[in-house]
Amino acid sequence: MTAAEFPGRAFRRAFARRPVEALTDRRSFERGVLYAVNGRIGKRTVTESNVKAKVRGSSSYQVKLWLEEGRPAFDCSCPVGMDGRFCKHAVAVALVVTDAVEDPNQRAEAVIDIGAYLAGLDHNTLVQLLVERAAQDDVFDARLRMSAARATAGTPPVAVFRHVLDEAFVVHDYVDYRNMYDYASTIDTVLDSLRELLDDGHAEAVVTLAEHAIDRAEDALGYVDDSDGYMSGIADRLQELHHDACAAAKPEPVALARTLFERERHSGDLDVFHNAVATYAQILGPEGIAEYRRLAKAQWDALPPLGPQQEERSYSSQRFRITKIMETLAELTGDVDAVAEVLARDQSSAYQFVRIAGLYRKAGRYDDALAWAEKGLVLHGGSDLRLVEAAAEEYHRASRGSDAVRVAWDAYDASPSLRAYRQLSGQAMRAGLWPDWHDKAITLLRERIAQDQRKPTRGRVGQWAVRGPDGSTLVEVLLYDGNVELAWAEASAIGCRRDLWLELARRREGEHPLEAIPIWQGEIERVINVKNNQAYAEAVDLIVRVRRLLIAADREADFPPYTAKLRTMHKPKRNLMKLFDERSW
Repeated sequence: MTAAEFPGRAFRRAFARRPVEALTDRRSFERGVLYAVNGRIGKRTVTESNVKAKVRGSSSYQVKLWLEEGRPAFDCSCPVGMDGRFCKHAVAVALVVTDAVEDPNQRAEAVIDIGAYLAGLDHNTLVQLLVERAAQDDVFDARLRMSAARATAGTPPVAVFRHVLDEAFVVHDYVDYRNMYDYASTIDTVLDSLRELLDDGHAEAVVTLAEHAIDRAEDALGYVDDSDGYMSGIADRLQELHHDACAAAKPEPVALARTLFERERHSGDLDVFHNAVATYAQILGPEGIAEYRRLAKAQWDALPPLGPQQEERSYSSQRFRITKIMETLAELTGDVDAVAEVLARDQSSAYQFVRIAGLYRKAGRYDDALAWAEKGLVLHGGSDLRLVEAAAEEYHRASRGSDAVRVAWDAYDASPSLRAYRQLSGQAMRAGLWPDWHDKAITLLRERIAQDQRKPTRGRVGQWAVRGPDGSTLVEVLLYDGNVELAWAEASAIGCRRDLWLELARRREGEHPLEAIPIWQGEIERVINVKNNQAYAEAVDLIVRVRRLLIAADREADFPPYTAKLRTMHKPKRNLMKLFDERSW
């Protein structure tokens, strides 16, 4: 199918009025119809496979429609479209393209032949028209300036391109979410011109300009709302452009290594030169990589090793970057021990040992993986359950299931939690030892609760008092085991977190509605006191739940007095009372 024939019948069927209505909500469809009939659709670009159009809304948004395996596919740069929903802009384009709605702009084009008009203008008038347009449109101005610079004979005027880049990236105040698309579009247009300049054979100039653009992008990042990640996309384009320009220009390897190393070390939040030595390895060659390694090692040797209790010192951004560089250089050699040596320089956290063990496991060196996992457990105990898992996996591999259970138990004993219990149960089941360890695990929780029960704590009025212990972990564990009734008994005796009470109510309300009702009523009071419309709607849903439970318990007569009491207590909350009125409560 040619562009002239597109959109064809399949496209028109997929994006006809009725299918489009089914793709979106009623409000978006109605707004899309209004956009279409009011001529909000800009000039369309039709190819053999898709239709693109710009739609004028609160900002200008780019819409693309196409078929994917016979089904309608779409993309829009607006916030709704970025969330993957068929927005009003997509509706408008679909209706116009399939002729479901007549586009008033098309009627105007049919009356006035713009091409013939421009062809009839004298040279000076046409030049003046373009200059005026450039003064009003930043994107057009950037394209025009870049095109003029590219047309210059000989070496391209880098200063002109640099100025256009500065103008594209400059932020005079702040670029908010609504204007971010237009800001990024201007930059993309300039980067398109840089790509064309590279295609023209001016690689050295593009290397310089790409580095300048990267600096400007880093400067701008703090002054734009990049919620949708436009700047990350621009950073990706700049990295690719710089890499391709270097590949074409073939700069001296040692000089390139020095430039890349400094840029990677001092890279900003966009991190354009992350893993540069690997990305540019073919361009750098052995000589450039050797220089990169020499520079990195000089910095690396100045860093002191870190041991346990020194984790806060490992968070330096410079330490992180040089460590990553050394790790990448080691990976390029293919030497697992070299990578492990880099990682072992920082033993301040248990997770470092997880990484080293994983490295050796991936290489099939299981004894080394276990040795490093055991070393991590000696230094950090079971503080990170990922390390416990790594050691247990190697114990099982070595047919040492009892040791796998032992390390899982040590972590559980040190800090009982549902996650640690689940890990213990998994290891013990795998070793065929769970029944004995299960009883031991439950007993430990009961002993800890008894110990807590004897601990004095300061009360709210500053007096010493004995506080009832919290049984949340025990209740969680019993629920995990499926022992709902015992979990309820423990919660009733010693208490637990609110979320667990709600879970208990959910699981037991079918057979014990009267015991669940007070829990939901307490939750209703909590939610109402949040005091916003969303909370009121949630509270009403919970009240409906209470009514259903009262009916199940043959106590429906208790519902009117309950809602009357709520009305009395919360009468000043007018929006809540409106919801009550809608349900005749």
